[in-house]
Amino acid sequence: LERFHARQLRVSPHVLGHSKAHVGRVVAELVRAAKAQGLQPGPLALSLRGDFVRIGSAYEQHKVRSPDCFDILVPLRLPQHLEPQPRCADGLGPCGAFVCGLRARDGWTRRCRPFAEGFCVELQGRSHLSSGLVLRWFQGHLQRCLGAVRYRLQERCRVSLSACPGHPPTLHILPCSDYVCCHISMAVRLIPAIPLGDALYLTALPPEGPHGSLAPEALWGLNASRQEQRLLGWLKEQAPAASCHLKCLQILKGLRDLRRHGLEEPFCSQWGRVLSSYILKTALFSLLLQGPLEAWDERFLEERLEDLVLYLRDCLRKQVLMDFFLGNTSIPEAVALPRFLKEAAPVNLLAAFDGPTLDLVAFQLISTWIQAPHIIRMYSSPRYLRPVPAP
Repeated sequence: LERFHARQLRVSPHVLGHSKAHVGRVVAELVRAAKAQGLQPGPLALSLRGDFVRIGSAYEQHKVRSPDCFDILVPLRLPQHLEPQPRCADGLGPCGAFVCGLRARDGWTRRCRPFAEGFCVELQGRSHLSSGLVLRWFQGHLQRCLGAVRYRLQERCRVSLSACPGHPPTLHILPCSDYVCCHISMAVRLIPAIPLGDALYLTALPPEGPHGSLAPEALWGLNASRQEQRLLGWLKEQAPAASCHLKCLQILKGLRDLRRHGLEEPFCSQWGRVLSSYILKTALFSLLLQGPLEAWDERFLEERLEDLVLYLRDCLRKQVLMDFFLGNTSIPEAVALPRFLKEAAPVNLLAAFDGPTLDLVAFQLISTWIQAPHIIRMYSSPRYLRPVPAP
């Protein structure tokens, strides 16, 4: 396991540090240009707030294999007289989905109508902010700003933007050979986000998540990445200096990706969705708070990894793994949570999957753990180590 982590999973801190710094500079240029252009249409349109939020495994110290993919939240600004009012989308989408109503401070007037026509959909007789319309506006807005950024950055790198319907746009960065020491191309997913305060954001749900015609237009997901980062920071302070909890997460993600090579569709896709990185991280959070953190010393790597596999197996068999932040009252007081999260309804992350699928994933998970040395040897050739597309 240690050799597998060191040779195939561990990302060079030097390369990752250079990549993150370069991504930060390029994204800052693009956000600055997009904010400046967004000030021109007037007060009845969306605009960029002017900052961005680094999220995901590259910034949480558990990225695996290659430092070439990054996630960035780009907060948007609603017109001054409008405020978001999120509520649970009970019966309208999957567990954990939200709809976002809008409240006008002075009541809905004629001046609100242009914004509502451009960015809202009618739902249950009320106007709601549309994730699909916001996403399409965001993609077009960035595309229009790309020319100015490309000109400014031409000596450092080449940049381009690609977009897939229903998904956030991806910024592709190819550094010039004489600018940085780590000459790797990078893909940065730029995720438009509606700020709710307390470092919470609404982001568009992927089209394959919810079912029904309302999904791409009316439904949002709640992003609590900053709370996850705070929890990871607290765990780092409380756990032993040589804690292995993040290494366990990296190895489990690596085994999941290797095992995918031996599976056939449609189960291969279901395997990746059920054992998504977010579900693996949620299981790790839950397990960490069940026992003494001293037990996560690096000397006990194999025991703790087996505990994580068995805990996840039990969750799959019971068909229950609750979201760690929504409605969770057992989070340590040192990790301050916004009131909105504490009062939210608990969400079962496995509710979207049927029982036979979860049982089969549980069986394959245990099989993968038992045969881990064989799987690592079998799928460790360069042919199998090509990057797996992120869901």
